[in-house]
Amino acid sequence: MAVPTTQKQYRLVRTGTQGPFKLDLVNAPVRQPGPNEVLVKVHAASLNRRDIFVLRGAYPIGPRESLVPLSDGAGEVVAIGPSVTRFRVGDRVAAIFFQRWLSGRPSPDFLSSALGGQLDGMLSQYVTLNEAGLVALPPHLSYEEGATLPCAGVTAWNGLFTRGNLQRGDTVLLEGTGGVSSFGLLFAVAAGAKVIITSSHDEKLERARALGAFGTINYKKTPDWEAPVRELTGGLGVNEILEVGGKDTLPHALKSLAVGGHIALIGGLGGFGGDIPVMGLLGTGSTASGIYVGSRANFEAMNAFIEQHRVKPVVDRVIPFAEAKSAYELMESDAFFGKIVISMDR
Repeated sequence: MAVPTTQKQYRLVRTGTQGPFKLDLVNAPVRQPGPNEVLVKVHAASLNRRDIFVLRGAYPIGPRESLVPLSDGAGEVVAIGPSVTRFRVGDRVAAIFFQRWLSGRPSPDFLSSALGGQLDGMLSQYVTLNEAGLVALPPHLSYEEGATLPCAGVTAWNGLFTRGNLQRGDTVLLEGTGGVSSFGLLFAVAAGAKVIITSSHDEKLERARALGAFGTINYKKTPDWEAPVRELTGGLGVNEILEVGGKDTLPHALKSLAVGGHIALIGGLGGFGGDIPVMGLLGTGSTASGIYVGSRANFEAMNAFIEQHRVKPVVDRVIPFAEAKSAYELMESDAFFGKIVISMDR
């Protein structure tokens, strides 16, 4: 494949180093790979709620005037630099969220290696990355499906399995039907767990049931939704919670937790914050974990599970590259289920 010297890419740009960005489509050079680097032709990228915070200038990425957005993308290796051993031309790959968090505990500098934040991200026709910052895609997934995995998929995986130790027969509580929760639903059902999911839209709850949820709750109609959660679990509460709502949902989630349960603290859709009742956790042997995506090893373990169980990510919409701004608008509207993907091939 002939590799061009220039490409189209989106950049977030602003005047100065503070405040909101605007999204611009620009011409940019294609950087050829150096030692231990590979050049990837990006076929698809996907959005996360984090990308809206970045656009607004409300996410801690350090002082900078421009940035290629989006952490999540998948594509094909089209060139390799000297000393590359992990990949060959033609391999199908996805980028990992933290380029320098490969396994084990994160190193002190892992935060500075986040794509679409501290580092330029994936909303570009080509990216040049260190081979260590990529994983092979599960063979049964398309590029569009593979592009959904790096942030939401790994986050749900770590919340349920790495930190949560999900077991067959456990009960899982999921909040909303966005990326993390949709992956949590797919993973939990594949693992033989029972899922309760909340949403403010009955039609989204119906879709969740079709994907295997056994209990659904409209939190607009039932603001104190911990009560039906307890009813659905025979008064015991749930073993695992993916807590993505933040300060508004945390009190209800904690009241839904079973003795010995685990709550994964992930997001702040309703605002970050909230109080963790230390004595409550001590008295019930429960645990709370802060989840910030995960490592390459976590990603690869998740991919093995996805391949074993033939999991297919939930893609709500695939939007052409030229219309990327509408993907941001859709994400802000909350009128979607699962993941929003941008295709460079459309």
